[in-house]
Amino acid sequence: MFEGHDPYLVALSVVIAILGGHTGFGLTARIRGTPDASHRVLLAGAAFFLAIGIWTMHFVGMLAAPLPADTVYLVLPTIVSFLICALVVGISVFLVSVGEPTFFRVVSSAVLLGVGIASMHYVGMHGLSGNFAMTHDVTMVALSVLIAIATAYGGLRAFLARQGGVQLALSAVAYGFAVAGMHYTAMAGMHLVPSSQGAHHHVDGLAASSQMLSLVVALLCFVIAAGFLLSLVPDPRNKVAATTAAVAAIPGAAAPEAALVATISPADSTAASTSPRLRPTPLGGIGQPPRAAPAPRLPVEGADGTHFIDTADVRSVRADAHYTKVHDGTRERMCPWSISEAEAQLDPGLFVRVHRSHIVAMAHVTFVRKEGDGAIVELDGPSPHRVPVSRARIAEVKARLGLARRHASALRH
Repeated sequence: MFEGHDPYLVALSVVIAILGGHTGFGLTARIRGTPDASHRVLLAGAAFFLAIGIWTMHFVGMLAAPLPADTVYLVLPTIVSFLICALVVGISVFLVSVGEPTFFRVVSSAVLLGVGIASMHYVGMHGLSGNFAMTHDVTMVALSVLIAIATAYGGLRAFLARQGGVQLALSAVAYGFAVAGMHYTAMAGMHLVPSSQGAHHHVDGLAASSQMLSLVVALLCFVIAAGFLLSLVPDPRNKVAATTAAVAAIPGAAAPEAALVATISPADSTAASTSPRLRPTPLGGIGQPPRAAPAPRLPVEGADGTHFIDTADVRSVRADAHYTKVHDGTRERMCPWSISEAEAQLDPGLFVRVHRSHIVAMAHVTFVRKEGDGAIVELDGPSPHRVPVSRARIAEVKARLGLARRHASALRH
């Protein structure tokens, strides 16, 4: 498959695809929980970086291939290949970033993403021109498309499991291998026949040499690298939260046994934003008015507005700048409350702040272990996740879990 290819350019092509995937998926993750006005910008940016990662990887791979010296690249098919790729990839990103990522949506998105990668490749290959005729092995064509779809699906699944951190990196790596795997599999099935042995169709039009293509690719590599570095900057979350009040005060609020998520109406949102905030009181509330009833639900931001999640389904709350991320056992969603507001709103009999940046639902803790100066706890759910416990909070966590003093050594092993 790589016979005659420059190994350094092959490695560079894979890295470029991974960086483009990381930047694109990172922008996709920010679509949820941002103002509606920003959705289109983020969606366009995600599609651009994913598509440009595919396009640049393809042509770095072409520069690595042992092509005839007189090969040129027709400009029109080359540009069309990028536009087709950007459109298809944009639709794919839209499917997984807006609304609930159902199985059908994820599969459809993976198919579109795989088709986008393949369409870019073969339309771009049509732009090759030289003293040769090009043929493709049908079996390798089908295999290359299947590789693109399968690895794209794996990357999307890793991305949706948790939209950040290691999962984002894994999805970017899977995306990079989807692009590179499809490209080099297709190249293995491509055969160039010299014009003396086969018919050659001359295509007139504006063409670019390999040297000119190298300059364009170098510029795009710089753009992708710059986008990747910028994507590492934490999201400032400039959105001003409109929902910061006690959920219990919202007219028509559902009981804890109600549905997991309910959409808030505009009237409810107005009532919530005008209600007074609850704040933690010093000295356990001595000399203070009685503590208000705990909030039965937490607000979370969705693509179509503010939703509410039952506190019984909350596993953990994690600080994220001035806001928080609520984990329901499946994924994280942005909450407009700060970590202090969340602590004040939640039932202290059910939730414990185990770290300055983390609150956990003790009923969902399934595992605890000593780690360094602190500890870690694991919370149940379809996607179990672990949360750090600070050294100052270990004793309280042990007490809440019913660990007797004689079992104190359990956390040290």
